[in-house]
Amino acid sequence: MFITNPGIIKFSLVLLGTLYIFLSLLLLVFNHASPAGLTFDIVSLGAMLEEKLDASSVLQTAWAKACDSSQPATIYVPKGIFYVRNVSFNGPCKNNAITVLIDGTLVASSDIQVLAKTKSWIEFSHIDGLSITGGIIDGQGTTLWNCKHLGKSCPIGATSLQINDAQNVNIIGLSSINSQMFNIVVYRCQNVNMTRVNVSTASDSPNTDGIHVQQSSNVTILNSSISNGDDCISIGPGTSNLWMESITCGSGHGISIGSLGMEAEENGVHNVTVKSSTFTGTQNGVRIKSWGRPSNGSATKVYFQHIIMDNVKNPIIIDQNYCPHLKDCPGQASGVKVSEVTYEDIKGTSATEIAINFDCSPTNHCTGLSLKDINLTYENHIAKASCKNAEGTTSGVVEPSSCLA
Repeated sequence: MFITNPGIIKFSLVLLGTLYIFLSLLLLVFNHASPAGLTFDIVSLGAMLEEKLDASSVLQTAWAKACDSSQPATIYVPKGIFYVRNVSFNGPCKNNAITVLIDGTLVASSDIQVLAKTKSWIEFSHIDGLSITGGIIDGQGTTLWNCKHLGKSCPIGATSLQINDAQNVNIIGLSSINSQMFNIVVYRCQNVNMTRVNVSTASDSPNTDGIHVQQSSNVTILNSSISNGDDCISIGPGTSNLWMESITCGSGHGISIGSLGMEAEENGVHNVTVKSSTFTGTQNGVRIKSWGRPSNGSATKVYFQHIIMDNVKNPIIIDQNYCPHLKDCPGQASGVKVSEVTYEDIKGTSATEIAINFDCSPTNHCTGLSLKDINLTYENHIAKASCKNAEGTTSGVVEPSSCLA
């Protein structure tokens, strides 16, 4: 039998439409009520909010539960202040999707002896699939910095966040303040992405590198702001395929490849890009530095592009005669080979007359240097360039005039 009454047909269509919407909403509610993983709130596990009680053991418990889970897991640090002596989170884990979600602040001890025998305050090792999102980590390094400034016998200090032997890591929106030593270290890792990372330590804080990458590959650092007392970003031996874009650097020592050549046998640095970044009041802009002594190290295929310098002491610099305290290197030449380095569209002001300084090894000349569209001034005049053992080409307008051989 066929229904031909238009009213009945219309009613049936409305009923079917209503039923479809109801089932869709029911499915949406069901999916929302069934999270694709577990969440471990450290307060629920016993951490005391706003109390100066050590939350380290609670964080370790949360990690043990998350790491042992066969499904994705989240460790949640709610708003508030939590004191942490030191923690070490180790894998491998049963899942490859652990998130540390921080809405609050983790604070280290101000007693410099607490971390005196520890290289890192917060450490992650041997993990595949880690995300650290949001929050603040406060290393409380002021006491240690003051100790060092006074020339007293002090501990070396601890890195605030170290990630070792890990892969597929995301760090998003994390702030590191007052680190004793390096803020964030990525060591022997693959596929690491850092976005909107903020670093803040005093401009005279010693050895407080913002982000250090070493023996790692396929690392990106994007849209991040770093103000500290040492390198904004430092790149150590064995680093390849590193991309840095939209970095705001100042104060500090700029972005440095090196120091290289500390060891006689050393892996090289390959395929590094710094793009669309700004340096303000820093000691250096873009720097490559190596110890002045024998080594088989190298830095090759490096790209510095679309960069603004604002009152930077050494906007463009290669220093292959690095020899702090004149120890173990006077009279020797760097064995590190620097080649295929491109400087493109770099503009702004230098705080010194020498805006381009290529001080290369007498036994291993810098080769394949390329200057394209450079405009750097000093006190409203074109700055100067200095070259030693540096070979390359120029294109476009290059001021100061190139001294490349």
